[in-house]
Amino acid sequence: MATKHYDSIVIGSGPAGEGASMKLAKCGQHVAIIEHYKDVGGGCTHWGTIPSKSLRHSVQMVSRFRVDPIFRRRVGHIDVTWQELVKSAQSVIDNQVQMREEFYFRNRVDLYRGSAQFLDPNTLEIHHKNGSIETCRADHIVIAAGSVPYQPDDIDFNHPRVCDSDSILNIDFVPRSVIIYGAGVIGCEYASIFGNLGAKVDLVNTRDRLLSFLDAEISDALGYHFREIGVTVRNDETYQSVEANDDHVILHLASGKRFKADVVLWANGRSGATDNLQLDKANITANNRKQLDVDDNYRTTVPHIYAVGDVVGAPGLASASYDQGRFAGTHIGEGHCDDQLISDIPTGIYTDPEISSIGHTEAELTERKVPYEVGRALFRSIARAQITGQTTGMIKLLFHTGTLEILGIHCFGYQASEIIHIGQAIMRQPAPGNKVTYFTENTFNYPTMAEAYRVAALNGLNRIQWHGTNSLMDGCAEPKANDDGMTGELPG
Repeated sequence: MATKHYDSIVIGSGPAGEGASMKLAKCGQHVAIIEHYKDVGGGCTHWGTIPSKSLRHSVQMVSRFRVDPIFRRRVGHIDVTWQELVKSAQSVIDNQVQMREEFYFRNRVDLYRGSAQFLDPNTLEIHHKNGSIETCRADHIVIAAGSVPYQPDDIDFNHPRVCDSDSILNIDFVPRSVIIYGAGVIGCEYASIFGNLGAKVDLVNTRDRLLSFLDAEISDALGYHFREIGVTVRNDETYQSVEANDDHVILHLASGKRFKADVVLWANGRSGATDNLQLDKANITANNRKQLDVDDNYRTTVPHIYAVGDVVGAPGLASASYDQGRFAGTHIGEGHCDDQLISDIPTGIYTDPEISSIGHTEAELTERKVPYEVGRALFRSIARAQITGQTTGMIKLLFHTGTLEILGIHCFGYQASEIIHIGQAIMRQPAPGNKVTYFTENTFNYPTMAEAYRVAALNGLNRIQWHGTNSLMDGCAEPKANDDGMTGELPG
């Protein structure tokens, strides 16, 4: 079969690959995309973001029914299997696949289903599931192969009771006890899922506190909530061995502790999915995490070969990966790209309740000797939260005491990953539009969760008055503190 030539070939159809291929197609290029799985979408659609968040939503619904007195009386106990919970995500996955395949068809991007391997820096061999092989060449190649869970060699991941964040979706029972090794974002999200299903969960953290990149008050709130749902956090621990048996698994820690459970979920890092690409034939070398080093325009050490998304490491977010792919596509298609990832990317952690943050933490501001104040709104004081019964959590604003510029926003609770974008929009405004006073000078719908911004802003500005530095507040009505330490008065 003759070798087919393209302007650009993209390896991987996750968010990064999709972003690159769509941009290249819009630039008028003849583009192909290669996906090793049977359907497009990458790990984000099939094993990561979409199924885990859909699973979380189903578990939330089950847990709400179980605790709501109205449903308890009329329906009784609700029991579901793990397969039923996982299956609830399949319709979402199917819709995502259908939509994304339509993108490629509409933009005339050729889709190959098979595994890509380099033959030389411009040539790829595509190995199909039926054993057939095709060869394609391109002027530019974009590697968007994604990542895979890190698996230590001394652990038997073929055992049905030893899982990683991909294979955990394939277990055939609801475990009554779970050990999760690794308390990063994935580990915490699954701890929340299993905890809300009523399982006994041991969350083993290799660091001294949960999600140490978060504001300490927020990570402490998560730890408290974990205790409330039966998740035990074990900080500063490292594994020694995993003992897998027919009906249980035992995790041995270096500290001498041992934990027994139905399942162990290994959630301690991810590696670039580069093992099978034969990078040496393209004159490229992966780093010790099997990731690829790139420059500001996402070029590898071979200038016509680019890499984007999880395969280049941090930030490892679907949203950022799509942008990286789009930027690389722009650089290839237009010869330059002035766009870069924004410095403050919002963090969304889909525990229950959710966590979302943007900007600086208190510890960072203190270390940099930036004068700041804090405004808080507890969700228990917000009418919309009371209506929905989602009163756990808060929003926290950090702002400069001199300029009133918003420096950080941290949210824990219902719809946190949605709420954060209101604050993000204000933070991104040029001065003086990025001040905390935006939230006191504008009217919010009532009742809404967004109203928490007004309450938090008034709370923080009131603290400046307590400090006796109210020159910036001249002409503003003096906010009053209510019994919760919040500020502002509810309408009506």
